[in-house]
Amino acid sequence: MQMVRAQIEDRDVKDPRVLAVMLKVPRHRFVPIDLTASAYEDCPLPLMLGQTISQPYIVGHMTQALDLHGVERVLEIGTGSGYQAAVLSDLASEVYSIEILPELAARARLTLDELQYKNIRIRCGDGYTGWLDAAPFDRIIVTAAPDHIPQPLIDQLSAGGRLVIPVGRSDQELVVLEKTGTGLTRRSTIPVRFVPMTGQAAGRKGSGSSD
Repeated sequence: MQMVRAQIEDRDVKDPRVLAVMLKVPRHRFVPIDLTASAYEDCPLPLMLGQTISQPYIVGHMTQALDLHGVERVLEIGTGSGYQAAVLSDLASEVYSIEILPELAARARLTLDELQYKNIRIRCGDGYTGWLDAAPFDRIIVTAAPDHIPQPLIDQLSAGGRLVIPVGRSDQELVVLEKTGTGLTRRSTIPVRFVPMTGQAAGRKGSGSSD
């Protein structure tokens, strides 16, 4: 598929498992019907309620940064259309996804059910606080940008786990946080632009930051 070859593989996404899954997942099923013709273009597309589906390259880059091996329990913050969860489904053991907007959560659940994804659980709620009763998680991916890394997500990351999250308001960077036996390591990969994280994140600027 041209999307994978020209927009993802020719850049910095080289993991063959990630590329194979992105060839497999039908992205057109996750976008509004009037945007189906644009589903495989390398750009974000609008969803309902001011939200977006990330451009394919960003999905590939973030998924590769998680370093999945098929056995991990993954927490996704920001279900959106459900597309990222579908990509994660074939690369991880279990996917837990939280969406703050009920309409989006319901629509994503319907699409994922229609496509028969069996290892994805969706909860409507504030992703800032994570999914405590299912924690800890081997990997956490966040698809909306807070201005700091929420402490509850760090707390729910297992030892040896990895968190991939966009951080910032006007200027955002994609951060990869790893929990080691001696503490946390942090590195930035690429500049990004995501919709802001809402809920508690909007009212707790700087609180719980690992920056």
